[in-house]
Amino acid sequence: MAFTTINVERVEDGIVLVTLTREKEMNTLSLEFVEEFGQVLQGTSRDPAARVLILTGKGRAFCCGAELKYYTTARETIGPDPIAARNNYLRRVVRLFTEIETFDKPVIAAINGYALGGGAELALACDFRIMSESAKFGVPEIRLGAIPGAGGVQKLHRFVGRGRALELVMLGSHLTAEETDRYGLLYKRVPPERLMGEALELARRLAKMSPVALAYAKAAINLAMDVDITSANLYALDAMAVLASSEDQREGMRAFIEKREPRFPGFPTTGVR
Repeated sequence: MAFTTINVERVEDGIVLVTLTREKEMNTLSLEFVEEFGQVLQGTSRDPAARVLILTGKGRAFCCGAELKYYTTARETIGPDPIAARNNYLRRVVRLFTEIETFDKPVIAAINGYALGGGAELALACDFRIMSESAKFGVPEIRLGAIPGAGGVQKLHRFVGRGRALELVMLGSHLTAEETDRYGLLYKRVPPERLMGEALELARRLAKMSPVALAYAKAAINLAMDVDITSANLYALDAMAVLASSEDQREGMRAFIEKREPRFPGFPTTGVR
């Protein structure tokens, strides 16, 4: 399928690379991108051969956030008033970020350049963040009289605590990779020339894991952020029971006994996921 805002390629067995290609627009969050990336998530979820997704940007930016035209210009699908912008644009962006967070396969953000505003929130929706040392990260919406309302407020509070979240949101600073790493928001920071190599190495490690166990692990961690400990424990127990009946766990046990690398089959290609 041909896309207008992204490029999608299978770079290695099990690894899908999605590159934002609106270089002149600094890879801002157009409605076309929201629609197209949603299609990629749906297709990748249904593809048993696709086990890890890497997201990066072309040019100087990973993603520089929202397109302000959706707030100020009447268009065919967007009205000029704030309520229309909220309902027809922002809610669709938030829905996409939620789809990434709950996606049943690992998603790696390879932050090649500016990740600002909604771009930072897009990166925060991913499971892992690897950042080029020449990139910048931040939520500068406060400078426009706004807040990072597409998940940034909530995620930053959970990731870095109230004090740090207040600092990031209320000062709207652009952080270096070193600063972003110090805040605990990165898996790794690397020189620009090593960014994709490191992202691919992480993807290869994840692609060797059980897809079924990865999906349940991600779901269990997400749930634990929102519910009481008793409910989180019950979900984890149920997940362990489901995994115990999976072919992936049987293969893992066989491989352990036979002292070899497991070859996890993943989710069945038919039936209910």
